[in-house]
Amino acid sequence: MADKRDYYEVLGVSRDASADDIKKAYRHEAKKYHPDLHPGDKEAEAKFKEINEAYEVLSDSDKKSRYDQFGHAGVDPNFGAGGGGSGFDGFGDFGDIFSDIFGGFGFGGGSTRRNGPKRGADIRQIIELTFEEAAFGCKKQLNINKTENCEVCNGTGAKPGTSPVTCTRCGGSGQVTTQTRTPLGYMRNVTTCPECHGSGKTIKDPCQSCRGTGRVRRQRTIEVDIPQGINDGQTMQISGGGEPGTKGGPTGDLLLTIRIKKHEIFTRDNFDVYISMPITFVQAALGATIKVPTISGVVEYDVPAGTQTGSVFRIRGKGVPYIRGKGRGDQYVKVEIETPKNLSQSQKDILRQFDGTTGEKNYGKRKSFVDKMKDIFK
Repeated sequence: MADKRDYYEVLGVSRDASADDIKKAYRHEAKKYHPDLHPGDKEAEAKFKEINEAYEVLSDSDKKSRYDQFGHAGVDPNFGAGGGGSGFDGFGDFGDIFSDIFGGFGFGGGSTRRNGPKRGADIRQIIELTFEEAAFGCKKQLNINKTENCEVCNGTGAKPGTSPVTCTRCGGSGQVTTQTRTPLGYMRNVTTCPECHGSGKTIKDPCQSCRGTGRVRRQRTIEVDIPQGINDGQTMQISGGGEPGTKGGPTGDLLLTIRIKKHEIFTRDNFDVYISMPITFVQAALGATIKVPTISGVVEYDVPAGTQTGSVFRIRGKGVPYIRGKGRGDQYVKVEIETPKNLSQSQKDILRQFDGTTGEKNYGKRKSFVDKMKDIFK
């Protein structure tokens, strides 16, 4: 043990460092020497093991107390047992390393950190908007079902007037260690304490309101500001609107996914609006001023003479407002020439007379098609 470095020196903290300072130092050093960042580097791997070993001791109040009093001998698996190990007593440290490697650095997920702060879960919900609400923004009231700290016991889970007590089984660490002697030496196995389920505390008199859980399920009504220009499928993130964390961990977020109801006449592509609008044969032939609906109201547009069906016109600045900043998209109007039905005899006669006086040159597409057809069927 004489060749082992001081655990406080390994993490770069003083002997009076707080638990949070020790955890921050561990995270910093573990990230620096993580094997994933130094593949094949034996020196980095050794330092990473040393860092995990130091944190395993200094993050455990019982082990830390013994280490402060007796040094490395105080945290040796055989301390006080009268037996001798064979050099394989540190297998539990490698368990931390493997947990960190396969757990994405493992902060908060490793066996030695199960009792630490944990972030609350995110709440996901779909919010349905009309076409206009999404375009111009609005305020929406939502009913959110979420878990909250019990107001009766302030989240402790204990009956008012009482408090949780330190678990006698694990001494407040939330973990129990079993040691098995093998032909190769002693092997340690660290598991969650079955008495306190990893919390480090037990409750003798549970709160009747939350039945000792410290949490209750409630429905809350909140008001959300929907920004202008938000689009279908986008997700709004409301920080701190999710489930509360545990052990002082941060609250999760509320994630609202937008769904826009289908409109009767408008469709949308990003910030541009599209509409198909029927016009009469006479309006298309002679030109006309027509009234066009937009999401901001009705506007007038001059259709030029000779307009063909399928023609698309742009009305600038009548689209959806930009989600950030000033300005708006455009509206595109696709005209469809509608052929009249149920004509009277006199109307039919007028059209035949009109058609008889109209030469092929006035129908460019038709003339081109007829010429091509003649070439094919010569």
